[in-house]
Amino acid sequence: MKEGRTDAFRKAVIERILPKWRQFPHATDVRVSFAEARDEGAPELPMILAINYPSLAAVEEALASPVRAEARAATEAVLAEFFEGRIHHHVTLASEYRL
Repeated sequence: MKEGRTDAFRKAVIERILPKWRQFPHATDVRVSFAEARDEGAPELPMILAINYPSLAAVEEALASPVRAEARAATEAVLAEFFEGRIHHHVTLASEYRL
């Protein structure tokens, strides 16, 4: 993260990234959260973008949608603006069970 840009980064995520991901077909809930503390020695600001879908078929349709390219482009533009060097990201498929 470029020095002193944390608040501006969070604002850019909310205003420029989140709306694009909310356009995904069948997305029932799209939200972002930011970690308040970093792992010791880690230069990054962790961010979690969570999208809920009603089914695996809906996920597959959303990922095949042209909306995905627009959302990725918006995300990459914001990351390039606020970060220097390599950007690491990974995607997980999580199932949540509540009792």
